[in-house]
Order: sequence, then C-alpha cells, then structure tokens
Amino acid sequence: MSEPGTVPPILDLRADAVTLTRALCDIPSVSGAERVVADAVELALRRLEHLEVLRDGNAVVARTSLGRDTRVVLAGHLDTVPVAGNLPSRIEGSGGDAVVWGRGSVDMKAGVAVALRIAATVSSPRCDVSYVFYDQEEVEAARNGLGRLVRTHPEWVRGDFAVLGEPSAARVEGGCNGTLRVEVRVPGVAAHSARWWRGRNAVHEAVEVLTRLTRYRPRQAEVDGLVYREGMNAVGIRGGVAGNVVPDECVVTVNHRFAPDRTPAEAERHVRELFDGFEVTLVDLAPGARPGLGHPVAAAFVEAIGQPPAAKEGWTDVARFGELGIPAVNFGPGDPALAHADDERCPVTQILDCERALRSWLTSA
Repeated sequence: MSEPGTVPPILDLRADAVTLTRALCDIPSVSGAERVVADAVELALRRLEHLEVLRDGNAVVARTSLGRDTRVVLAGHLDTVPVAGNLPSRIEGSGGDAVVWGRGSVDMKAGVAVALRIAATVSSPRCDVSYVFYDQEEVEAARNGLGRLVRTHPEWVRGDFAVLGEPSAARVEGGCNGTLRVEVRVPGVAAHSARWWRGRNAVHEAVEVLTRLTRYRPRQAEVDGLVYREGMNAVGIRGGVAGNVVPDECVVTVNHRFAPDRTPAEAERHVRELFDGFEVTLVDLAPGARPGLGHPVAAAFVEAIGQPPAAKEGWTDVARFGELGIPAVNFGPGDPALAHADDERCPVTQILDCERALRSWLTSA
C-alpha cells in the first residue's frame, strides 16, 4: 500500500473506458514508482465480489473461480516511461477524431483501462479470467514485474491463452521479436593528444564496428505465417576521458532485434560472429515469442476480432507467456509508433472498439 497518510486515488471501474484511461494516466507511474497506481487498482478490484485479488510488490492480480474448462489471462503493465510535459491528460478533437492525449495513453494505460472495465462489468464470463497488472516493464528485463510473477507465483499467471493489452491499433499482433543488447569494446592506447602518434585512438578504430553495422543486412523471417523484420543497430557510443587524451577504449552499444524462430542463444551467437575479433559483452536479453495462432483458443480469438493478424515488430511480454507454454497475442488500443512519444495520444474509437471486442468474445456462447 502507499506510504502512511497517503490515500490512493479512487478509480471508478463503472465509468466508461475513456474516462478510466484518463484517470490512470493522471496517476504518474514511471517505472519503479508504481505504488500509488497499484494501490488504486488493488482497492478498486477488491470492491468486486466476484474476483479474488492478490498482490506481489506493485503487481496486482485478480481472478475468477467459476470452474470453467478454459482460463484466459488479460494482462497489462502499469508503468510508463518518464513524463515529458504530457500530463495531465486531456481529450483533443471530437467525434470519431477524438484522442486521449498524455503519457501512458498508448503505452499502455488505455489497454489497462479496457481490462479493468471488463473485470468490473463481466462477472460471469464463458471462461475463467485472470487479470494481471504489473510493474517495471519499461526497464531492463531483470526488473520486469511479470517476470517476477512467473518466477515466484507462476500459478497466478497460468492459463490456456493470454491477451496482452499492448498497443496494436485494435488489431491482433501475434508473437514478438526477441531483443538483446551487447557492448562491443574497441581497445586503444592512451597518449597525450599533442603526441598522438604515441597512442592508438580507440574511437577512430571503432569505425570497423560501425562499418560492419552499416553493411549488415537484416533478414525478414516468416514464422507461423507472419513475417518478422530483424534489426541490428548501434544505440550508443562512448569513449575518451579528457579533451587532451587519445582514448584508450571505445564502447559501442548494439541492439539486435531477432525473429522468434531464433533462440536467445542463437541470436547471441549471431551477434558475436558479426563482431568477431572484438570483445563482446551481453548486457540484456529477452526471448521472442512465436505467434501460437494455431492454438484453438487463439484461433477463435482472431476469428472473433475479424481482422487478419500481423507480426509484432517490437518486444513485448507475450514472450514471458510463451516461456510458460501459453499462446499469447498483443491486442490493445493505440498506435505503437506513438508509444513513448512526447505527443503520445490514443484514439477514443480504438479504446471503445477493444472493450467491445473483448466483452463480446468473453460473453458469447
């Protein structure tokens, strides 16, 4: 719960999903500081008699126990990237052009709002449902709240199928690419820059690393009928200790996005082969996830949504469900290209469409 004397905001789960989206956005919850929003979500869910509510750190789980043959997981993360002058939230436009503007509106408090609305208003779904709201998705994989639940309370997140409310423009995006980061170290020899010939400039010699990246041609891989685009990019470079010293080391940070037909070990080996001759240090790694759309429950979901699925280009926590053997898809409101943007905004129509689709799927005979 929040610090003594701190009263979490009241979330009205009977309000419409757009109003609820704004209420969630207006509770700042940058990764590592999700306690207040988690408290608000927990208190709101505990008012619902048809749900059992569980808490681990700043992750909140609520679930039905109706004895159904199938269990579905609806999941979403509560954290956001840092605020950039884009709170409080507001509505821009009107009618079919209206958007919820503000940090988290796309990634992914609109998706969380939809799941909370379903939790509050669908008390007797045709399958049992577990609602999983977790912390620290926007930071390194080791801190991820869903990953923590998988390690410490796997029974809380198990099911036959999972829907992650990540932004997908209200269409089904199957699976996800894996992601890894490495640091490629280029050695040099330090010297006074006035006597540069006595040294070897590591920043200059890093050109070989950058040349290999520039010449690299990422592949596209078809996996279970969906096409995933890979990528290999320098995302950072550092070197040098002073303005008059030839650098004795340069480090290039490289991010590799790999299709889900590669295992993490295969992806790491591929990167090490690309930078053969250099010291390569792995600093972050998360596996991809195959679409799993051949599973009967997944296929039925895609059919119910009524649009052809696409591949998820980024990494999402569907991979964690995949590690548990649970087929999972991304389905939520918002344009993924606007996630983390200063002008982050989510169409009202997509919020309502996602809620309508999930409600219909969970209540139809």
